[in-house]
Amino acid sequence: MNSSHPEPGIKPINQPAKQTLTERDSQVIWHPYTQHKNMLSPVPVIQGKGSLLFDDQGQGYIDAISSWWVNIHGHAHPYIAEKIYEQARKLEHVIFTGFTHEPAVRLAERLLEILPGDFSRIFYSDNGSTAVEAAIKMAIQYWRIQSKPRNKILAFRHSYHGDTFGAMSVSERSLFTAAFWDHLFEVVFIDTPTEENYLETIEQVRRLSGQIACFIYEPLLQAAGGMRIYEAGPMDRLLEAVRSEGILCIADEVLTGFGRTGRLFASEYLQNRSDIICLSKGLTGGTMALGVTACTPRVFEAFLSDDKTNTFFHGHSFTANPLACSASLASLDLLEVPACRERIGEIGLKHGEFAKRIAKYPSVRNARSIGTIVAFEVNTGRDEYINEVGATITRDSMRHGIYLRPLGNTVYIMPPYCITNPELDKVYEFLEGCIGHQFSQPLSDLKTTE
Repeated sequence: MNSSHPEPGIKPINQPAKQTLTERDSQVIWHPYTQHKNMLSPVPVIQGKGSLLFDDQGQGYIDAISSWWVNIHGHAHPYIAEKIYEQARKLEHVIFTGFTHEPAVRLAERLLEILPGDFSRIFYSDNGSTAVEAAIKMAIQYWRIQSKPRNKILAFRHSYHGDTFGAMSVSERSLFTAAFWDHLFEVVFIDTPTEENYLETIEQVRRLSGQIACFIYEPLLQAAGGMRIYEAGPMDRLLEAVRSEGILCIADEVLTGFGRTGRLFASEYLQNRSDIICLSKGLTGGTMALGVTACTPRVFEAFLSDDKTNTFFHGHSFTANPLACSASLASLDLLEVPACRERIGEIGLKHGEFAKRIAKYPSVRNARSIGTIVAFEVNTGRDEYINEVGATITRDSMRHGIYLRPLGNTVYIMPPYCITNPELDKVYEFLEGCIGHQFSQPLSDLKTTE
């Protein structure tokens, strides 16, 4: 018998042992936001259900951050899966230049019904970064079409809008963008408004108003910038002043959209609306990538011209993918169920109570919450993404069957809306135990923020 073709069930003596998924990963994968030298081995996830993720040993982990903030209805939701399956049997994809399809049109119709503002058109892209990229390009080209030289962009300090070059340019010059600073275009950065500084900020805007094409902002919550929450009142006064100068306003609701802040959109807390709004993350319920950039008639109609050079020359191969649009429609169906809205409110109340409890620990600073998000700083080391306390908390949480991924020393919880009260309580109890045990020394003994 040829030894190179063994009988079924007979293992050749020199055949290497089967590699684990983690071992195979280590040979071929480059993970995002990961320093691979001395990295911890990634956990092989085999299945998800509700708020839980399961590894190859059957161990479950509470996904307390919704897998990078996208999974609003939980994992493997049967209703969303069924709608994707139904669509996949009809049409998986078609070029969106010269063609259209029902899921894209229906999703646009439904979004325009619920978006906070006078939006009239939906432009589809691939994710949050590309939704922002499209918005910036719309705003810049809008003024070129008007033959008015507005070439500056206004943004907030501590902002984060994505990882493509335009999105990086309008984001804080931070660790995330440091390698590319010389290649980013100039942006005017201002502080988020407070009752104390908003008049000064408004005056700064007015001095530059004739040069500013657009103002991009994350309404009320700067997420990747450290889960920074700011007040609606001063922001409304700033937006009123910005709009009075004719500046286009871009609301980046990639994270804050679809219930995250307690309301369907964070812009609902504000009286002044944006001209452009960017959506992604929870848009599809976390099932696949899709981006939306919606605009008002003012923006869209500026591009209507007999001059072909006024076309918005932007697009993506998977623009308006039918499967992603179908997933989004299913996610909207679930959001419209009263029980879902009620659960968002319940999570918000529980987060508020937890914020009060955790704030009593001497090593905790600035406990805060908004909607389904609660956050605080562990007052040790510098306030920065590479603060090692974050990795420590992640490792400890995994040992307790919980997945948390702090932004350095900024710890936050942002769960799927389907998380149960016992699961939430387990996350709270872990964090209180972790903070109380590991960081229980007096505040004066800790390495405080520099």
